[in-house]
Amino acid sequence: MSNENTSTRDQILNMLKVKGSLSVSDMAVDLGITEMAVRRHLNTLERDNLIKSTLVRQAMGRPTNVYSLSQEADELFPRNYSHLTLDFLRDLQDIDGNGKVEMLFRRRENRLEQSYRPQVQGNLEERVAKLAELQNEKGYMVEWEKLEEEGRYCIKEFNCPISQVAREFNQACTCELSLFRRVLNAEVEQTSCMAKGGEKCVFDIREVRQA
Repeated sequence: MSNENTSTRDQILNMLKVKGSLSVSDMAVDLGITEMAVRRHLNTLERDNLIKSTLVRQAMGRPTNVYSLSQEADELFPRNYSHLTLDFLRDLQDIDGNGKVEMLFRRRENRLEQSYRPQVQGNLEERVAKLAELQNEKGYMVEWEKLEEEGRYCIKEFNCPISQVAREFNQACTCELSLFRRVLNAEVEQTSCMAKGGEKCVFDIREVRQA
């Protein structure tokens, strides 16, 4: 994909964000390109579920399509959820103490376990692979590997979507480790943590040792 194409598509997305629904002719005029060129970019954006079209009737002439951003595209624009979350957690800590903050993180862990557990099935290798897939869907940029030692695996997370929260409230990391242990039904130890200065989060996983 050329930089020119990428730039034009970004311009279309930004235009729709600022101006709302627009027709092909409106966009062509603003961009200074042909309607055919606009349609080519719109086809790609529609294929990627970043825009949606609506047929609008006009006072005169045939109905025309107008285009607007999809919910998926809205997520491409800057968000500042972490600061809001931190403010709420600090307020809760001031009002009700660390116990209430701990309870919130445990409730989140329980919700994730209920969501993950029916999907994380099979032998340990299959469970590790599925957990990595689920974490990837949440933006953690996960890789996993089978280690040389029998029954031992490693999960590496190269991104933490809640890193700003985790750096101040380590309960986030504690609950993630607990979640992994519960859904994998395995021994899991965290050997590196981004919230504590590590380059990535690394989890060492092995079958539960029999007594």
